[in-house]
Amino acid sequence: MGQPVRDYLLTLCVTAAVTYLLTGPVRKFAIAVGAMPATRARDVHREPTPRLGGIAMFGGLCAGLIVADHLFNLQSVFQLSDEPRALLSGAALIWLIGVLDDKFEIDALIKLGGQMIAAAVMVIQGLTILWLPIPGVGTVALTQWQGTLLTVALVVITINAVNFVDGLDGLAAGMVCIASAAFFLYAYRLWMGYGIEAAAPATLFAAILMGMCLGFLPHNMHPARIFMGDSGSMLIGLVLAAGAISITGQVDPDNLQIFFEGSERGATHAMFPVFIPLVLPLTIIAIPAADLVLAIVRRTWNGQSPFAADRGHLHHRLLEIGHSHSRAVLIMYFWSALIAFGTVGYSVHAASSWIVFVIVAASAAGLVLLLMPRFTPRAPHWANRFVPPRYRRPEEEAPAPAYEGETASGDQQGARDARAAGMNGATAVSGRQRFLSRQKVDSGR
Repeated sequence: MGQPVRDYLLTLCVTAAVTYLLTGPVRKFAIAVGAMPATRARDVHREPTPRLGGIAMFGGLCAGLIVADHLFNLQSVFQLSDEPRALLSGAALIWLIGVLDDKFEIDALIKLGGQMIAAAVMVIQGLTILWLPIPGVGTVALTQWQGTLLTVALVVITINAVNFVDGLDGLAAGMVCIASAAFFLYAYRLWMGYGIEAAAPATLFAAILMGMCLGFLPHNMHPARIFMGDSGSMLIGLVLAAGAISITGQVDPDNLQIFFEGSERGATHAMFPVFIPLVLPLTIIAIPAADLVLAIVRRTWNGQSPFAADRGHLHHRLLEIGHSHSRAVLIMYFWSALIAFGTVGYSVHAASSWIVFVIVAASAAGLVLLLMPRFTPRAPHWANRFVPPRYRRPEEEAPAPAYEGETASGDQQGARDARAAGMNGATAVSGRQRFLSRQKVDSGR
């Protein structure tokens, strides 16, 4: 079998292109059917924005699977495993539930039941955890019920973790894209580097997931023209969980004993890659999972339902301490990349201490950026036309009026007021109002 790097790249590009091209028509469709709820007290955006971006992402998923099925180096994934079919079945079900929620806002318990059913559909078709590498114990084979319960739990946790972190423009799609990129590197290394065929489906899932996120991000970056909604966040959460289940429960850890070097130190370093299939999926959702746990504890402590909506998520706190919208998103990107790629890098060179020093130094740099919320880089005057408006250096002096007594027109003054309020970009349906106030609505769903 030849090196399938080009086939993976083609699959990724087709998935991204289909997702990108479908997002525009989907946005118009969402506006036409009214899938554009009013802003809530906990929302960061100021105007109603259409949802249903998951429709375009699901189209990209289907296109990626179809293209991969017709590529020479990836055909074996479909011939030797039913996991792609299981993924498509579970994804279609969770996507349908998300579309209904984006339009009609169904109850949280109904969504939870749908997530469990989607996970069960994948388990029935063979996408399940068969064994686990346990530190100090070794490889433990799971019974059918144990594997099913663990698989369903992992799917539900991952879906809700991604859904919880979807609170800023481009945040969820970017974080999942970073995580799937790290996951792809690890899975591809297992498959092509050591000939472990069971890692091939997880590698394909990661490539397709990257394409879905990259294709949607141009429409979702701040200021977002469309949201992925639950139809998108639950979908990418399920695809991410499917890859973690495949690489964790289908790859025999005993095949990774090739790292053994014959010494006590070599045996110690050999054990780390054995446990990576168990550790890496947890690091991929580390930040969303931490946000999920903190939200449940916070709401329960305050006597609220764990499913009650609030403004206490990590991204909300970043905004409260003074970070801009884009800066808060970039900080979350940074920590996601540090955790995911740091774990992958350490699994490759577990014997190299410099990996630890790089991670520590990057963490220190991240803390410095976190503690400097008021710092905004400014480009020199000659580069103003080449950078986004938020980074342009203001002019030294305001332009003089054309004649004495001239005042700014109403439209010009309204534009200045809008810029002062931080409102920029296109609205979802029409031009922005000159004076916009946040609507007072119930914060719960």
